[in-house]
This record gives sequence, structure tokens and C-alpha cells, in this order.
Amino acid sequence: MMRTRPLKVALLGCGVVGSEVARIMTTHADDLAQRIGAPVELAGVAVRRPSKVREGIPQELVTSDATALVKRGDIDVVVEVIGGIEPARTLITTAFEHGASVVSANKALLAQDGAALHAVAEENDKDLYYEAAVAGAIPLIRPLRESLAGDKVNRVLGIVNGTTNFILDKMDSTGAGYQEALDEATALGYAEADPTADVEGFDAAAKAAILAGIAFHTRVRLDDVYREGMTEVTAADFRSAKEMGCTIKLLAICERSQDGASVTARVHPAMIPLTHPLASVRGAYNAVFVESDAAGQLMFYGPGAGGAPTASAVLGDLVAVCRNRLNGATGPGESSYAALTVSPMGEVVTRYHISLDVADKPGVLAQVATVFAEHGVSIDTVRQQGKDGEASLVVVTHRASDASLSGTVEALRKLDTVRGVASIMRVEGE
Repeated sequence: MMRTRPLKVALLGCGVVGSEVARIMTTHADDLAQRIGAPVELAGVAVRRPSKVREGIPQELVTSDATALVKRGDIDVVVEVIGGIEPARTLITTAFEHGASVVSANKALLAQDGAALHAVAEENDKDLYYEAAVAGAIPLIRPLRESLAGDKVNRVLGIVNGTTNFILDKMDSTGAGYQEALDEATALGYAEADPTADVEGFDAAAKAAILAGIAFHTRVRLDDVYREGMTEVTAADFRSAKEMGCTIKLLAICERSQDGASVTARVHPAMIPLTHPLASVRGAYNAVFVESDAAGQLMFYGPGAGGAPTASAVLGDLVAVCRNRLNGATGPGESSYAALTVSPMGEVVTRYHISLDVADKPGVLAQVATVFAEHGVSIDTVRQQGKDGEASLVVVTHRASDASLSGTVEALRKLDTVRGVASIMRVEGE
């Protein structure tokens, strides 16, 4: 039976995503009401510039006083899409304390203060949902914390930033350099005027922290995530990757140690085999590969950003939270019971592709091989090319720890026959 009194929704932010949320709430109002069991009403929209006319939103709903809006007391759900740490953190906390549940798309805030926000939500018996914070429209958080709740997730490996995937895909398919590919991404609207958050891996690192926390039932903060950007990736790196039957992606990797006692979370460029499903993810799309004990290997794929796709995830959460509200219940909160140790990057074990500039003379390969052996790093393959007294030496290792590889590279730099280390890249997705 349909309840006639509407559930009231406050919207914080009305940019690309917020405007789409408001539009869908209006155009799909009847369907949403049937799915929820009660009408949903947009009761207020907080923005920085209230004088601006926003299509489809009555001007009387618009306010610049977000604090007053979330304190009203008659608001059932607050949808936060303003981003950033403050004032979003204070507004979300205030919403819980004044009786509202919260749907958020704020990856940066959740990666930094997710545990504290969950605690306030639990204290006030309210929901905190955030499907839209990771991978846009792709259903990922709910499958991890609900569909796979009875399974043991061992690894989450994914492309979670569309801007960087577009740039790397363009470099791979056309042979373009980094700056040329970035310029095209900017012209097409895939990259911001300041692309730092994307290309230096900050955006992906926040998402990795959220995914690791959910997958491993352990609190993982943004500071726990190793981060390395992709600005140093070159056309030469792609040529080397192709010679190995690989391509290069900026990956978010969250994995459980073999003994199950610790986890790691990291973001960095990596070579992956062309046979791996993630290698075929093109353009600005996202994809996440999940490995678990019982379900095996699962892949989630789709548009990872944009107004409508992200709004789709927000509305999915809104429906779930409104249903909980009607039933007098709350959905899953934070699950951090495992409290596993988050290991530093130095303990991560993977394969490496190292390109060295060396002197083209006898004995160089033997010297290099000796250094690798002294540091306990086993060599898988070696390729050498040279002329006129100079040469390049490409070494691909078996699995080694990041710490042992760092020691190896430091020792290599001290050899008279090594002119320089041209590039170092991890090899993932075996």
C-alpha cells in the first residue's frame, strides 16, 4: 500500500551531478514512488549562487544556507554532491544529528573520515550510502558489502578513473606522448583545467581506500594508500609494453596478503597482459576486477563518471535509503571487525619491468645480473640492444618485494657501466 505523505529530500549541490539528480527525481517521480512505496519530494536545494536560474527547480526551493536546510528536522534524506572535506563533513554530521539519513558521492571525504561519519550515523540510527563515490554508475560498493558478504574477497584490481584511462588509451592506440593525449582529453572535457587529482592518482587513491575498507572489513584511510601518478609514462614505455604483449593502465590495487594477516592498497601505472580483461577497457570507461574464494573472478564495467551515470548511482542509493526509512530500519553500516594490518608499499610483491641505459661493452650484463642476485631479485627475461658504445638493457623480474627492488635499483645506479635508469614499471594481472 502506497504511503501518501512524501519523503522529503534535501540536495546539497546542484552542479553536473546534482542537477541530474534533481531532473531524475522530477521526471521519474511516479516510478520512484512505486519502487519506494511513497512519493519523494525535493524539499530544498543548497547552492553557492542562489540567484542563478536552474531549469526544472522552483526558485523557492533554492537556498545558500545549507546548514539551515539540513537542520530543518523534517528532512528524511540529505543528498550530498558538493564534494571536498568542508563544509561537507559538518553538513553530513549535522544531518544525522537532526534526523536525516545521507547519500553521498564524496570520495575524498569518505576516504579520509569514513569511519567517523559511519560512527555518527550509527549513533543516530541513520543510513550512510555512497555507491556514487566509486566508479560512477557501476554497481560496485553494494555488491562488495552485500552480495559478497558471505564470501572472502582476496583482491580488487581496477581502473577507477576515466580521465587517466582515456589518456593512456590514446597513448597506446595512437603513439601520442603524454602531453598530447592530455591536451585532447582536456579539449573533449574528460580532463579538468587542473588535472592533478586525476593524473597524479589522488582521485583513484581515495577510491582505493574505500574499496579496500569494504572488501577486507578493515579501516583503510587515504594516507594508507600508496600513490604514484602517470605523468612520467612515455611512448617508449608503451613500445616496451607491446613487446611484452602488454599495455599500460593506471590501476587501483587492493589485496590481502597470502597469510591473510594484512592488506595493501596502492595506485600506480602498471603493465598488464593484453589477455587480461582490464586491458580491453578503452576510453573514459572504468572497470573493476574482483577475486574471491567462492565467487572466483568477477568484473564490473561501465561509465565511471559524468552527470547522468553518477546520478544513477545516487538515485539507486536514494531508493534504498527511503525504503529503509519507511521500514524503520537501516542498511549495512561500516564493517571493520577484521582490523587487519595495512602493510606499507615496501612489502608489496609483484613483477617489475626495468629499462637501463648502459655502456655497450662486454661484462655489463654480468654486472647487472650480479646486483639483482645480491638483492634476492630473480630475473625472468633480459633484452639488450646497443651500438656506438651505448646500449639499452631491459630486465623483467620474477615476483619481488618493492623494498628489494628499490635496493637493487639503488645499487645499479652506482655501477660505472649503468648510465641511468630510464624507467621502472610494475607488471600486474598475471
